[in-house]
Amino acid sequence: MRYLLNNSTDPYFNMALDEFCLENIVLEEPYFYLWRNRPSVIIGLNQNAYSEVNLGYLNANGITLARRVTGGGAVYHDLQNLNYTIVGWQAANDTAAPCASHPIRANGRCSVLPPAVTGPAVIAEALRQLGVPAELTGRNDIFVEGRKVSGYARRVSKQEIIHGTLMYDVDLDTLTHVLDTPGSKLQAKGIGSVKSRVANLKDYLPGFKSLDEVQAALQDILASGDCQMELTENQLSEVRRMADEKFSTWDFIYGRSRQADLVRSAKLPCGTVEASISLDRGLITDISFRGDFMFDEPATELESKLVGCRFEHDALASVLGKTDVSRFFRDTNSSDVLDLILT
Repeated sequence: MRYLLNNSTDPYFNMALDEFCLENIVLEEPYFYLWRNRPSVIIGLNQNAYSEVNLGYLNANGITLARRVTGGGAVYHDLQNLNYTIVGWQAANDTAAPCASHPIRANGRCSVLPPAVTGPAVIAEALRQLGVPAELTGRNDIFVEGRKVSGYARRVSKQEIIHGTLMYDVDLDTLTHVLDTPGSKLQAKGIGSVKSRVANLKDYLPGFKSLDEVQAALQDILASGDCQMELTENQLSEVRRMADEKFSTWDFIYGRSRQADLVRSAKLPCGTVEASISLDRGLITDISFRGDFMFDEPATELESKLVGCRFEHDALASVLGKTDVSRFFRDTNSSDVLDLILT
């Protein structure tokens, strides 16, 4: 396959590049690129950021939240996770084929992929050529010895794009924390159980010293001797514009989130306060404060002021900063209430 080189670790640029290629670079044959993100959580196009991600943990640890153009669930990326994008496969041809005879290098690895292997199966086959006993399982996963090492999602527009992850040496503790939300799969199965179901490819690639080496080997196998493509400066400028004006914006990341209900609780100077919050498209549609705390007036006035407010730090801080919250929560300041609502 022909390929692009993408050295960006900015998740907003990388999400924009996926959409730009999907919509604007249509070739007769598929092409691919490998890339990485700085620590980030990437949610699917139709997911709710508030119910799928531990936003408090992300904010406290400087982890970026981004939304991609494909479906599927939330995933954690860091610099020890390798991502792949393949543009141009057709879903009707997305079937795996057994590894037929094909040229072998002196080091024992295949120099090209079997022609019949298409779609996500091409990644599983490439891993097998590196010595990993990878299997394509279910709708969107690659497993090794019963443990998940990769997931992928797809979208069809002018052509089809397949986007997936390959965990090499990902921080599994952080992975579990960022996706640990009430009612999540982690809550249902337990963090220990979830961690036992996933694996890092590093454990199966003892002959490689780093992800850089693995990436270079995969690049070689997937390219199969085909040539590099290059984007023009005008095309790169358009990708950057999309990153700035769409993919990094609150409206795209949070505003697409549909209805969600949250409950926050904290011990404040006034006592124990619980906030029940309803959201739709990132806006507060209802909020109520309950609990065992001291007050001079019921918080009805504050609740009314917060309805319609964006559920994000600056917007909430602006409303609370203009309000004497100590009337509703004795001896408590606006920062205390802000922390309660957000975390």
